[in-house]
Amino acid sequence: MLCSVDTSVIGACVRRGGVLLKLFGLCVLSGVLVASLMLPAAIGAGAMVNETTSAMSRMSDSLEEARMPLTTDVLDRNGDPIAHFYDDYRIPTSSDEIADTMRSAITAIEDKRFWDHNGVDWQGTMRALATNISSGSVQEGASTITQQYVKNYLVHVAADNKVERHDAQATTIARKLREARLAVELERTMSKDEILTSYLNVVPFGNQTFGVGAAAQTYFGISSDQLNIQQAALLAAIVNAPGALNPNSNPDAARERRNEVIDRMAQPNNNFRITKEDAERAKQQPLGVLHPLGRPPSSCVSAGGSATNGFFCSYLRDYLNEAGFSDKELENGGYTIHTTMDPEATKSAKKAAEAQVPKDSDNIANPMAIVEPGQNSHKVRALVANRDYGNDASKGQTAYNITTEVIPYGSGSVFKIFTAAAAIQQGWSPNDTIPVPSAYTTHQFGHGQQWTVHNAEGVSSGSRSLRDALATSPNTGFVWLLERVGLNNAVDMAEKLGLRHSLSRKVDADGDPETDKKVTKAKDIKQSRQGSFTLGVTPVSVLELSNVMATIASDGKWCPPTPVESITDRDGNPVQVNEKSCSQVVSPRTAHGLAQGLSDDHKAGGTSHAAAESAGWTRPLMAKTGTTQYYQSAVLVGATPQMAGAVMTYTDGPPYEGICVNGSAAPYQCSDTGGNLYGGTIPARTFYPAMNTVHEGLPVKQLPEF
Repeated sequence: MLCSVDTSVIGACVRRGGVLLKLFGLCVLSGVLVASLMLPAAIGAGAMVNETTSAMSRMSDSLEEARMPLTTDVLDRNGDPIAHFYDDYRIPTSSDEIADTMRSAITAIEDKRFWDHNGVDWQGTMRALATNISSGSVQEGASTITQQYVKNYLVHVAADNKVERHDAQATTIARKLREARLAVELERTMSKDEILTSYLNVVPFGNQTFGVGAAAQTYFGISSDQLNIQQAALLAAIVNAPGALNPNSNPDAARERRNEVIDRMAQPNNNFRITKEDAERAKQQPLGVLHPLGRPPSSCVSAGGSATNGFFCSYLRDYLNEAGFSDKELENGGYTIHTTMDPEATKSAKKAAEAQVPKDSDNIANPMAIVEPGQNSHKVRALVANRDYGNDASKGQTAYNITTEVIPYGSGSVFKIFTAAAAIQQGWSPNDTIPVPSAYTTHQFGHGQQWTVHNAEGVSSGSRSLRDALATSPNTGFVWLLERVGLNNAVDMAEKLGLRHSLSRKVDADGDPETDKKVTKAKDIKQSRQGSFTLGVTPVSVLELSNVMATIASDGKWCPPTPVESITDRDGNPVQVNEKSCSQVVSPRTAHGLAQGLSDDHKAGGTSHAAAESAGWTRPLMAKTGTTQYYQSAVLVGATPQMAGAVMTYTDGPPYEGICVNGSAAPYQCSDTGGNLYGGTIPARTFYPAMNTVHEGLPVKQLPEF
């Protein structure tokens, strides 16, 4: 009886003992044959559909829909790609985008009766069985393209973990039976062209490349509709054994298999037959594979232009992770992410950063962040450094995001902004006068002990307006002012304006690792009464400093510094990003007063005047410089109504000494107690040329009146 199952074949295999390994493939194929013989009658009686479990039905539907993992494309503000995220490189390809040469090649070598069978090739199965019986081992397989599609989909798409992937390709009768059942079902619901197209979109071609669209790009740098005979034949050859037939590592084997495919393409029974003359010409052609391969890189470290774009790419990925997008989702979801990155701003900032501190400078970093202010969003336009983004430290590269992460140095007198902001919020005016003695002693901070502060070299004593004090940066005047506005208020102001991550970090406040009583940096500063807060000893993030200035330029409206313009899914539908909402953190009056108070730094007498004048800066600007005590770091922050930026020059490697600046020569570490690095030198000389370029074409806007 046709439907009866003779288990003696399988039983014999099991009883063979020592011969089992040799004839294991025979056992499998025997089981497949027995199962396949059941299919026609079962389908004819409707039993197949009735017996298929709900899981199998869902899998069949999934195979028809073929929702495969897709590459996520990351674009700059102009729509040009800057990075790609993927586990497997894929380019979705429709039927009309696949050349007939590819159809000819893949069916000729993998399934020459593809256009005739119903999902299982009975003739091929029996031939393979006979061959394997005569040889005593597995010499031939009998899977059709439809069955291969099922297997590859289950392995490379449906499987969520290693166990599922192993089960989907295990050499068992159960697995072969499942493939056969699904293959026959697919042939009833999908056209041959749909099955072939789906197969060519899921099958692996080696080198982390899946599907013919991606393979054509990876190996030849073309689209799949442009594949000629020898190119299509090579891709069809690789499918047989992507590792062993890698044309880069094993070109001789790849060429031999390619030529075999070409010969098959010229055989009479090929639906897309080529002529023998064309076949002979194609076999004489070189492999023609790209070196390096045309597959785009899949990480921020190796992204195209990663030296310039990598820091932004890294921030984007971290930002999206925090917003709820897992790495797996980004690498398989097929999103299109339109970012806020301005390529021209990025190039100009990168050029300026390297001009002041060459990338191969010994252990000195010079990162810059540029943020566009706004009432509804603060868009990150550039994140760069003199360092390239990468893993080769010998080439001046780093994969630590020095543009966004907290740097282990302070920004010096830049923190006087927060003391001034607290004063203005309490009713002070930028024109109100503060005393500036040459030295000032206080008992209010620390534990009530005496603390005497002096001004930096070159800062004269004498009372002056708050505006003038911000431009000339006397230490004594701001410690005096901090006493009056309150340390807690100044710390709160720093958090409000933008130092969210810098001040919310957990620190070991009591200095005893055993107790491990950790509090935020902000709380630690308040509890320990650190009056030096106004002198900028707290580690900060360059991006957050830039966003502080963006908040002031936005009339006191804080927004998270976002790298995202919009996201669409694989079907073009908009995707919501779970971002923090904007908030009015200080009144417009306070923001406007602070903008006016910071408006003289680039003018004569201001700490960055020389750099601004040298760069030809002419626009209204609010700015502030800062330098830490031992000259290991210096900063300039600044903003116009249209754009905000921050630059931080600091020691990023041993011996971690102060930095000396010597004219136009590269800066260098020079002393553990001294140096001559100031915010008005390297940071300012980086900031003004970069921001000049960024503002090209923008109208000149005045700072808000107070």
